[in-house]
Amino acid sequence: MTDRITIIPQPIISPQNQVRKPQGTATGRGQFDQLLQDKLTQGTVKFSKHATQRMNSRGIQFNANQIERLESAVSQVNDKGGKESLVMLDNTALVVSVKNDTVVTVVDREQLKNNVFTNIDSAIFA
Repeated sequence: MTDRITIIPQPIISPQNQVRKPQGTATGRGQFDQLLQDKLTQGTVKFSKHATQRMNSRGIQFNANQIERLESAVSQVNDKGGKESLVMLDNTALVVSVKNDTVVTVVDREQLKNNVFTNIDSAIFA
């Protein structure tokens, strides 16, 4: 009884004959460039699920001017090296994760009394 080894020949492909993926496809460099540009031009502060629930339950809404002031305040805190900040916007307090550009929670004027804000490293009045 003999054990046979079968060798299946494979074609030799030179580097010039290899199939290359074109750059700029959905899986190539173009997607990264597009994502980077989206992030750079986005500039909008996001609201976490918790913050959105607080806003809905308390009837808090922000107009375009207030959002613009909020974004400017977050940018200023970021420039100073802040990571978690309390942003006072008119009669509303917002705790913002500056590094994530995300509003973590929102407190209106009625809930501000006797409220303690922890885990923040900065505060700004917008």
